[in-house]
Amino acid sequence: MNWFILIIAGLFEVVGVTGMQKIAKGEKVSGFSILVAGFLISFTLLSVAMETIPLGIAYGVWTGMGTVGSAIVGMIFYNESTDRLRLMFMGLVIVAVVGLRVVSA
Repeated sequence: MNWFILIIAGLFEVVGVTGMQKIAKGEKVSGFSILVAGFLISFTLLSVAMETIPLGIAYGVWTGMGTVGSAIVGMIFYNESTDRLRLMFMGLVIVAVVGLRVVSA
C-alpha cells in the first residue's frame, strides 16, 4: 500500500512544480495555490510512505517521478523540447526508478 501512496506523492510533486511554472508565467495567485497544495499533499504522502519504504529508495522514486512527470507536463502543456536524447534520458530515469522498486522488494 505504501508504494501506491509513494506514487501518488510523486504525482502531487508534479502538481507542485506545475504551480511554480504558473508563477513564472505571471499567474501568481493560482500558481502559488497550486504550488502549496501540491507540495503539501506530496510531502505528507511521502512521509507516510517512508514508514515502510527506506529513505533512499522512497526519495529516489519520488524525485524520479517528479523529474519525468514535470518534463512530460512541460512537453505537453508548455511546448518544451521533445528531443530524442531528452526522451532517452527520461527513459533511463524510469528504468532507475523501476530498478529501485525491484531491488527493494
